[in-house]
Amino acid sequence: MQIKTINPSASKRILCTKSLPGDRWISLLTEAGFSLDIVTEERVPSKSELLELVGDSCYAVIGQLSETWDEECVRKLGAAGCKVYANYAVGYNNVDTACAKELGIAVCNTPGVLTHTTAEMGVALTFAAARRVAEGDKFMREGKFSGWLPRLLRGNLLYRKTLGLIGAGRIGSSYARMMVMGHQMNCLYASPSPKLPMENQLREFHRFMGNSSAFVTHVENIDTLLKESDVIALFPTLNPTTVHLINAPRLALCKSDAVLINMSRGQVIDEKALVEHLKTHPRFLCGLDVYEQEPDLAPGLSELPNVVLAAHTGSASYEARENMATLCALNIIGVSREYPPFSGDSMDPFLADSPPLFTPSVVA
Repeated sequence: MQIKTINPSASKRILCTKSLPGDRWISLLTEAGFSLDIVTEERVPSKSELLELVGDSCYAVIGQLSETWDEECVRKLGAAGCKVYANYAVGYNNVDTACAKELGIAVCNTPGVLTHTTAEMGVALTFAAARRVAEGDKFMREGKFSGWLPRLLRGNLLYRKTLGLIGAGRIGSSYARMMVMGHQMNCLYASPSPKLPMENQLREFHRFMGNSSAFVTHVENIDTLLKESDVIALFPTLNPTTVHLINAPRLALCKSDAVLINMSRGQVIDEKALVEHLKTHPRFLCGLDVYEQEPDLAPGLSELPNVVLAAHTGSASYEARENMATLCALNIIGVSREYPPFSGDSMDPFLADSPPLFTPSVVA
C-alpha cells in the first residue's frame, strides 16, 4: 500500500491506516517525537495488509472503524511493541479489547467531539425520510416535475408527534434535545437507566412552551415504545443484546407510517426483514447511515423509494473529523507520557491550544 512518511528520523513509529483531515494531529505527534507512516490509499486494507503495515516495530496505531483488529492483528501489534491503539471513532467493537488488555495495549477512542455533528445527521435523515426529500430530488432530476399538485410527495408532519429514542447516551440525548426542543415532540426513551438531566431539561422546555399534555418518559419495554412512536431513532451501543434489536416481529409492532432511523451500527437492524417491511408498508419511512454488512447493502434495499441511504457520514463535518484526529494524537501522547485518563464530561479542553495533561479517552 502507498505510504507517506513524516519525521522518519524519530525512534517511535506510528502507523495511521488512513490520511486524516487537518494538520494539528500531525504537528502534535511529530513535536512529541514520533514518526508517522500514513496510508494514503482510500480503501479498507485487507487483514494481510494490516499485518504487513504493522511490521516489526510499531509504537502506536491510529485505525478505523471499518477495519477488523481481531486477535491475530492485536497479537501482531503486541509482537511489534505496540502500546496504543487509537480508534478514529467513538465505537470500538472492531477491536479485540480483551486481547489488547492482556497484552498491555491501551485502546482509545474519540468521544465527545462528534456528538452534535452525528446528532445533526440523525435529524437530517429523520426529515429527509419524513418529508421524502430523496424522492423529490430524484423526481426533479428525472424531469418529472410538471408543477405543484395537491397530492405530490406528501410526507409526515413531526410537530408535536412522539419520538421513540432507543439509546440515550451522548449522541442520542443530543438528538432528542434537537427533535423535542425544535419540534415540540413528546419523547419515549429506552436506555439501561433513566437520564434525568435530559428528562428534566426537556420537561422544563415543554413547561416553558405551555405544552401541558407533553411527556418525556423512560420506558423499559421497547415493544411499547415501538407501538406508540411516530419516529423511532436508534442510538444504542452494539453488543450481543442489541444485534437485530429491530427484527421482523418488532417491525410489525410499529405504526404503518412511522419513521425509523439508524445512527448506531448496522447490525442493530435485521436488514433483510427491513427490506420486506418497507416493501409491504409503502408509508413506512426509513433513514440509514449504517448497514448490517457494510459497505454492502441487503438485496433490494437500494431499489426502495421509502428509504434514504447515507454513506456512514454521521460524524462527517469538517470540524468533527479534524477534532477526532486531534483526540487520537492526544490519546497516543497521553499513554506514552503516562498521563492519567480524563474523567470529565467535555472534550473541549483538549481542543484548546494547551490541552490538559490527561489521556482523553481510554476504553480498555
